Amino acid sequence: MKNIFFGVLVVFFAFLSCRTGDDELQSIDQILNIYMKNESGRDLFNNRKDSTYFTYSLNDIDGGADIAPVNSSLRATADSTLFIEYIAGARRIGIDTLNPDNKIYQSRIAVSLIKRVNNTVLDTIQDELRIEYRMTPSVFEVSKVYYNDTLRFTKQPGSPNVVTIVK
Repeated sequence: MKNIFFGVLVVFFAFLSCRTGDDELQSIDQILNIYMKNESGRDLFNNRKDSTYFTYSLNDIDGGADIAPVNSSLRATADSTLFIEYIAGARRIGIDTLNPDNKIYQSRIAVSLIKRVNNTVLDTIQDELRIEYRMTPSVFEVSKVYYNDTLRFTKQPGSPNVVTIVK
């Protein structure tokens, strides 16, 4: 008798969990590629091109601790140009969340650029990266990127999230 009761209960919950398929899926587009170049267009992370290059670290300004490192990775294109790939990790703060169909969030990240000459630290530069996200019922995406309070990227539909910073 117990087995029949549990069998009917399992079938009942399986029936309740079935969906009609009318639900729209939300697209997530939050990968950000950040290129750093000098005025002449040279990749600042590539140490093969001359003796001066930069290393970097990212720290979440709004994180739960004073030191809240943000995960990222240094990637290379086919022509060996290096860029920072940031996927997620910094805390997102709601700046306009009243409209349920168009919410805006932001993440603030401290960027430390360490200038090296022949593997010797020459200088450390502290900058700020601010990423704004837009969330609608159909999409969650990077919408704007500011570097030191200067707008560097605005999302265009269908285009990748690529930011080039000239230092």
